[in-house]
Amino acid sequence: MAEDKSEKWIFIVNPIAGNGFAKTLVPEIEKMISKYNIDGEIVLTERIGHAAELSKMYSEKGFKYIISVGGDGTLNEAARPLINNKNVVIGIIPAGTGNDFIQILGFPNRYGEKEWETFFSKKIIAMDVGVVNDMIFLNGMGLGFDAEVAAENYNEDGTVKEGEVSKYFWQIIKTLLFFREKRMVVLSEGSQHETDCFMNTVSIGRRFAGKYFLTPKAIANDGLLDVCSIKRLNLFQRFKLFLQVPKGEHIKDKKVNYFQTQAVNIEFTEKVPYHVDGEMNFAKKFNIKILPEAVNIIYNPDGKHFFKK
Repeated sequence: MAEDKSEKWIFIVNPIAGNGFAKTLVPEIEKMISKYNIDGEIVLTERIGHAAELSKMYSEKGFKYIISVGGDGTLNEAARPLINNKNVVIGIIPAGTGNDFIQILGFPNRYGEKEWETFFSKKIIAMDVGVVNDMIFLNGMGLGFDAEVAAENYNEDGTVKEGEVSKYFWQIIKTLLFFREKRMVVLSEGSQHETDCFMNTVSIGRRFAGKYFLTPKAIANDGLLDVCSIKRLNLFQRFKLFLQVPKGEHIKDKKVNYFQTQAVNIEFTEKVPYHVDGEMNFAKKFNIKILPEAVNIIYNPDGKHFFKK
């Protein structure tokens, strides 16, 4: 008789996530597998893209719970083969550096005894997924200032430049001082307009870069993308908005166009950098849409999650 694997778990660990922190969680995960009597296995990724390969393989084997152990990029990879697959459930054990996605689910950046208990109680909710140029995002994607900051360390093919990576804080200051907005055309729900893009964020979640609530009204299962489009700013306006974003107060500014939509198309006159769940890419045209309730995911119903009731 074939083994029933409907309740099997696979924990996909990115050993370099969080500067190696994810790998140190392996003994803890083994302990929790035993404590909660989980029929589970642990596997470590070996290269970029490996999490997606493992996720696909184990889901095809009939594993029901596909758990990402790492940061937002690892989760994005693991989720790619599972979109609209109602037979599987995604989970995340946050072990990256930023961990922006996890706050959507009502969990903290690191799990304690209470969080492990909640996690293995398997409270599940269906969540929206964004798509940009055929790539998914679970938290969000961004153009303009924030992408330019990250792009300092990348070549146009997405590979990391050789040499020592610049300090992030100084990248932010330098880009605030010298970034030059580019003209873009935005088409959403039949209306078209042109604007100079300081920053354009399209999201499912609310938080980016650890503490910046660029889309503070986002709900992860409302069937809508939240768009925060910031127009050309002078230097004073840049620093002013930069200080407002952690509390989400920037959306009141007249330079900010905040709206919700099911799809939006954006076009530049040249290739520009953009990030997708923190991973860098370059493109000229952006076709962005939402896939409502495309993944089932473990969340904390008692935490401060960002799902509609």
